[in-house]
Amino acid sequence: MQSAIDQIVLSATGAQSIENATAIQSLWSGYGQIIRLDLSGGSHSSVILKHIQLPDSGDHPRGWSTDLSHQRKIRSYQVEAYWYQHYASHCASDCVVPVCLAVNSSVDETVLVLTDLDAAGFDVRKNSVEIQDIYTCLTWLAGFHATFLNSKADGLWECGTYWHLETRPDELAALDDIALQQAAPLIDQKLRQCRYQTLVHGDAKLANFCFLPTSSTPSSVLADELSRVAAVDFQYVGRGCGMKDVAYFIGSCLNEADCEAMESKLLDYYFSVFIDRVEQKKFHVNTAELEDEWRELYPVAWADFHRFIKGWSPGHWKINSYSERLTEGVIRNLQP
Repeated sequence: MQSAIDQIVLSATGAQSIENATAIQSLWSGYGQIIRLDLSGGSHSSVILKHIQLPDSGDHPRGWSTDLSHQRKIRSYQVEAYWYQHYASHCASDCVVPVCLAVNSSVDETVLVLTDLDAAGFDVRKNSVEIQDIYTCLTWLAGFHATFLNSKADGLWECGTYWHLETRPDELAALDDIALQQAAPLIDQKLRQCRYQTLVHGDAKLANFCFLPTSSTPSSVLADELSRVAAVDFQYVGRGCGMKDVAYFIGSCLNEADCEAMESKLLDYYFSVFIDRVEQKKFHVNTAELEDEWRELYPVAWADFHRFIKGWSPGHWKINSYSERLTEGVIRNLQP
């Protein structure tokens, strides 16, 4: 590890030395890596270093290595750094995120020094979920969306999520579903013109949530139990309808049959927490109107992601009859 980065870490943490460095994962398309650093001295026993190094072009695992893709990634890391510097501190105990200790950026390199969620107790990662885990993540999303309701998203993506239409023309062109291809701009417009906007995480999949151990989690569903999960990866945070996160999250962890069978139950739970959080934060909004608008946009948000995934990876497991039915219904109801 370069001595300059060492000094950034030591200065940010007050540590005397870096005792060990463990690679956690490489960033998408080889744009750097995430490393856990064990420290000696100072107030942190360990921190997370997100070290972004921008190549001239990326080696995309699905063959989407274009200049547009490269520029999108560059913008995403700029957004993430800005998010941690200017927004993350607003996240309270109902939507825990890492604390940013330092940001250092140059033309082709960015260094983020973040608190270690494992050290804070959020050391469990899950590949499959029980219903309580889903409620826990929906509680986080509800708190996050309530915290940033009506945010202008200055410095972030004007339209949040990594799949939004403006940044995905290649995938749209590759889409062989002509009806969906033609409807895509209207789907995007309907979401953009949503009256009640918030900040969306933009990549709220199960892999980006860090859980407390099971022994620390209550066995019953309690909407006012906070800090049961934390979230990472804010490259695509920006303005949008909260349903974009909710639909994407549910689709990331449930199979087709469960997505359909549990749709109403999960939306009811999310809105029970979300409206409660909005009222606690004393936003002067019509919560009934807000809920009605977002509920109607749930299938639209689902169709928006379906448009992307169907063009990006036509054989992807997330393309199923439930998604097709929701999307067909959305297209039928669209008004030019």
